[in-house]
Amino acid sequence: MKAKSLITIISATVFLGACSAADQADPTENQTVTVLTHDSFAISDEAKAAFEEESGMTLRTTSPGDAGMVLNQLILNKDNPTVDVVFGIDTMSAQRALDEGVIADYTPSNDPGSDLRIGNLTAIDRGDVCLNADAAYFEAEGLALPESFADLTKPEYENLLVVTNPVVSSPGLAFLAGTIDQTEDWQQYWNDLLDNGTKVVDSWSTAFYTDFSAADGQGDYPLVLSYASSPAYGEGVFVNVEGTCVRQVEYAGVVNGAQNDEGARAFIDFMVGEQFQSEIPETMYMYPVADVDLPEEWATYAQQPENVIVPDPALVAENRETWQQQWTELYEARN
Repeated sequence: MKAKSLITIISATVFLGACSAADQADPTENQTVTVLTHDSFAISDEAKAAFEEESGMTLRTTSPGDAGMVLNQLILNKDNPTVDVVFGIDTMSAQRALDEGVIADYTPSNDPGSDLRIGNLTAIDRGDVCLNADAAYFEAEGLALPESFADLTKPEYENLLVVTNPVVSSPGLAFLAGTIDQTEDWQQYWNDLLDNGTKVVDSWSTAFYTDFSAADGQGDYPLVLSYASSPAYGEGVFVNVEGTCVRQVEYAGVVNGAQNDEGARAFIDFMVGEQFQSEIPETMYMYPVADVDLPEEWATYAQQPENVIVPDPALVAENRETWQQQWTELYEARN
C-alpha cells in the first residue's frame, strides 16, 4: 500500500524599457511547484509533461521517506515552509496535519473524492489496508479464511499471520486503529494475537515479499497485512480477507505559507483530473477516487472491499502517540 534540499525558483519579470505591463512576461512562467511526498509517489513522464505544459510551471518532488516522515517534516518546517504542496498524508494523520495548521484552505472545483474529504485536505486515492491470504494454502489445509479480527486469535490460525509495527509502518498503524475500533480491550487482544504466534516486522516489504507464503519469498506466513489492491498483482494467487479492511485514504493539500500557492492549487487540480486519476492503479497501486476505468486485473481480482472499518480521524489524532507508546511497551515486555 512511498531528501533533497528544496528550492522554489521564481522567474523574474523582464522589463523592456518601452514595454507596457501587457508586454511583460507571464509571472507564472518557469516557476517551480515543489511537492513534498512519500517515497512511493509516482507520476508518469506523460502526466508530468502534461501538467507542466498546462500550467507553464516545472514540477519538482522531494521525499524524506514514508508517510509519517512527510508529516513530521511538514510540521518541523511550518514556520518557514520550503514546499508548496504535500501529498501522502493519510487518514490516520490527517487530523493532526489540520490541527498543526500546516494546510491552507483550498477545495478544487472538481472534487471527485468530496465524500472522503477531511477539512482542507483533498482526497486523491484510496489504499484500504486488508489482510491478504494465500488461497492455495487455505484450500490445501481445508481451512476457512478468517472473517474478523477476533478470528485471528483462534487456535486454527496459530502462527499464520505477519503484520507490521504500528509505530513505523503506515499499514501497521491502520491495523492497530482497526483493532482498537473493533475490540473492547485492544491491549488484551494484542496479547492474545501475539500469544497465537503473530509475527511483527518493521516494513510492509519485509512482511509481503519475505514472510508471506504466496509472494516472491515464499515465506512461512499465509496471512499478511497488506492492501486491498494487492491481489490484482497476484491474479488470484492471494485474496483479501473481508472483515479486516481499514479505510486508508491519501490526501493532498496546499502548504500554509507556500511560496507558490497558485502552483500548488494547480497541481491538486491536476491530481484529481482524469489523466492522473487513471494512472494511479499502475503507478502507485492504489484506487483512484474518481470514477475512472480500472485495469482489467483490478476489476477481476481486487475490487474495493464493501465493508470497510473507518476509525474516527479525530480520535486517532488525539490518541495516536499514546496508543503507539502503549503498543510498544506491550510488545517489548514480551520480547
